[in-house]
This record gives sequence, C-alpha cells and structure tokens, in this order.
Amino acid sequence: MNTPLWGVALACSLGLAGLASPASSAGESQLSVEEEIRQLQALRNELERKTREFDQRIEALEARLQDTSGEGADAAQQSVTVVPALASVPEETPAVADIAKETAPETWGRYEPGKGFVLARTDMGELDFSAFTYARYLNQKGLDSTYTDAFGRTTTLDLRNDIQFQKLTMNFKGWLFDPKFRYLFYTWTANTSQGDGAQVVVAGNLGYQFDEAFSLYAGIGALPSTRSTNYTFPNWLKNDHRTIADEFFRGSYTTGLWASGALSPTVGYRAMIGNNLSQLGVNAVQLDNELNTFSGALWWMPTTGEYGPGQGFGDYEYHEEVATLFGVHFTHSREDAQGQSEVEGFENSQIRLSDGTRIFSEDPFLTGGNVRKATYEMLALNAGFKYRGLSLEGEYYYRKVDDFVVIGEIPVTELEDQGFQLQGSAMLIPKMLQGYAAYSYIDGEYGNPSDVSLGLNYFPMSRRELRLGVQALRLNDSPVGYSSVPMALGGNGWVFSTDVILAF
Repeated sequence: MNTPLWGVALACSLGLAGLASPASSAGESQLSVEEEIRQLQALRNELERKTREFDQRIEALEARLQDTSGEGADAAQQSVTVVPALASVPEETPAVADIAKETAPETWGRYEPGKGFVLARTDMGELDFSAFTYARYLNQKGLDSTYTDAFGRTTTLDLRNDIQFQKLTMNFKGWLFDPKFRYLFYTWTANTSQGDGAQVVVAGNLGYQFDEAFSLYAGIGALPSTRSTNYTFPNWLKNDHRTIADEFFRGSYTTGLWASGALSPTVGYRAMIGNNLSQLGVNAVQLDNELNTFSGALWWMPTTGEYGPGQGFGDYEYHEEVATLFGVHFTHSREDAQGQSEVEGFENSQIRLSDGTRIFSEDPFLTGGNVRKATYEMLALNAGFKYRGLSLEGEYYYRKVDDFVVIGEIPVTELEDQGFQLQGSAMLIPKMLQGYAAYSYIDGEYGNPSDVSLGLNYFPMSRRELRLGVQALRLNDSPVGYSSVPMALGGNGWVFSTDVILAF
C-alpha cells in the first residue's frame, strides 16, 4: 500500500533525530564516508520496518472495521475507533502526538464504512447512524396459480406483480461513557407487510466488550442458527432473502442474552439464550415461562484470519490470497403453539413440514390432532472460499422435531429433514459487476422442494453501499414464503425481481 502522510512525518522525524544524534554532531572528521553510509542504510531499514508495522496495524483495523458491516443487530457493537489505537505505538516512536492530531477523525459528520455517519464523537461517547433500504419490482406471474400439499389440500396463490419501497432499517449505535459499553437502537419496517403483527419493529440491545475473547449483550438479536442469521446481513448475493432451504431450516430473531468473541486470530464464536425461535409478532404473555431456546455458532478462518466484511457471501473485496471459512451451528428450542405469530408474521420462523404445512396449524396431518408443543433441534455446517473475485460457498442442514404434546392424534412421533444450499459468484468487472448462481434442496418427509436462482449485481459508483440487483428465481413447490420475500408459499415456477439497494 502507499505510504500514508503519517509515514512521511515519521520518516522526517526519525531522519532529523538521526542527523541531530551525537555521532553526527561530532563532525564528519570522526566518521568515514563508509560509516555514514552504513548509518543511513540502518536508518532507512528502521524506517521501512516501522512503516510496515504501521501499515499492518492500519490494515488490521480496517479489516475489523469492515467486519462490522454485518446484520443490523450487532454491526455497531464490534466497531473500532482508529485514534485510540495510535496510543499503542511504542513510546520511542517520535512525533506520535503530532501524527495523531493530523490523522484524528472529524468529531461529527464523517462517513466510516461499517459505522455509517458519525453524528457525534466525544470523550463521553459516540453516536453513529446507518440505514438499509431498497425498492423492488416483483413479478410472480410465472408461478402456477394453485398449489396442492402432501395431504391433498389445494390453495389458490395470490400472485404479485408490483413495485414497492420494500424495506427501511435505521440504526443508531455507538458507545457511552466507556468505549467498551455499546448500544444499538433501531427501527425496522417492511411496507409490504403493513397490517401484519410485527411489520414495524423498534428495538435494540446493550452490551459490554470485556476483551477480544468475551463480549456480553442483552436485547433483541438473531439466533446464530445458520450462517445467514450470524450477522452476515446485508452482505449477501441475493438481496434481503435466502434460498428456500436456508429459510426453511433457520431460526429468527428473539429477545435474549448472548456472548461473542474471538478465541484466536482465526476462530470466533457466538452463543445465545433466548425466549423462543422467533419473537416477532409474539407478545410476552404468549411466551411460556422458561428460557429453553439455545443457539450457538463456532467458525474458523484458517488461511487469512478474515472472510470479508461481516463474513458475507461473495468476493466483492477481491481477495489476493485464498480466504477460507468453516462453521458449525446448533440450535435447540422447546416451542409452544401459543408462542407463534400469525401465518404472515413478518420475518417469523415457523416450524413447517417440507410441503409448507405449519405443524402448529389446525389439524396439520388431517388426523384430527393438534400439536401444542414440540422440540426443534437443528445442525448446520458450512464452508466456503474466496479468491480474486470468485467465491463458492455451501451449507448443510439437519433438523429433527419431536417430543410432541398433542390434543388428539397425529401419525408421527418425530420428523427428520435435511437439505443443503450452494452459492457461487464471480466479479465479472471488479468493484462494478457481479454474477451469481444459487441452488438449494430439501430432503423432507413430506416433499422434496428446491430452488435455483441466477442474478447480477451492478455497483454503479464502484462502492459496495449502492447496487442494482436483478434475479430470476425458479421455485419447485416452495415450503416457505411471505409478503416481504420473492418466494410464494407453494410456489412452482419462475419469479423475477429487480432491486435498487442502499446499505451504509
């Protein structure tokens, strides 16, 4: 990388210190020309070494800062402030105070990737603002008009062909009194879900970063049940929706307590105890009186120790070295029929059969039995690599649902489903045009749905924050779907969408 201005200042300072040293002031008569050359070469080598150290520190801080651009609920909490890091420079390095003054960020109004706009930065705290929004054209007219589930029930689909200012998330985040005490407050709405139980969410969380290995948070957060719910959002290839396998198996957002951190430079973790699989659209009196939902994730990045901003999908950043990621996720939850949202609950995760039937719906198996409680357990394994704009990433899912409490009779004592997804991408024009393809499949007891998608992402300003996305999505009996995603429940056929996305 180019030597920054503080590197030039450092070189000048060290050079002046060398010229003013006792060896120099003793006069040229005491030193041979060869000795002066040796001293200058040693000084140059020392300058180069210190410059490399500064470059490495800045690159490490930039990587950590970019990693904070993940999903809204924790994006700000991992962010770093560059100026305090300068205090870790060894004391013998000259002109550090001057360098810090010259490179200190503005106190307000500055834009920083991963944080958004810094509205205020003082010795008492920091307030940052960021947002995510997009407008979407959606055409579902290529889907079959009806769907018949595994039990012979036929449903007429309400197919869409419309333009929506789809979603808006506004985040206010930062630290207060102590840089380790973090906060995040956000409002979140989907205009396509107007009238649903939780189409507007005003929420947040509080946390304290004890050290690199342990941070503790309380509030509303995503269960780290799959890679897409482990704060990779919005750095996805698809815009604001998943493959149907990921959507079918994953958990969602709930209120709880969670810990996260780095166990080593290449290993990270997150673990959460929550109220249920998804609290969106569910009020407190609907919940049972037990904390019986747990979700944890452990990941390893062996080659480079990072995997791009938020460990997201695709290699927009164009890695010059092969970046690799391996992860394991496990989730356990005892679910109650009373603690479920409505059918169209915004972003709510329902436990479904592989034909799309909700197990807590009225008489789901057509045997006269209603499920009142069930235990959900899910394992997800993922791996991926990125190199020079190319990426290939996959995830395997295994889910078991059992320990039913039933009024009446149902024909099963447990359900076992598994599936996988694959996503690949290439930067056709670096920083400007990205192509991608995705496929997922569910091997279920009541059907084997799948989906295929092809898409392009265009970045008109050669910045990640603004893009135009177009996608063709082929559904095969989708077991998931609601108004804020392109998929329709039971959809079979083609769906086309175009999105204009702003995420900063």
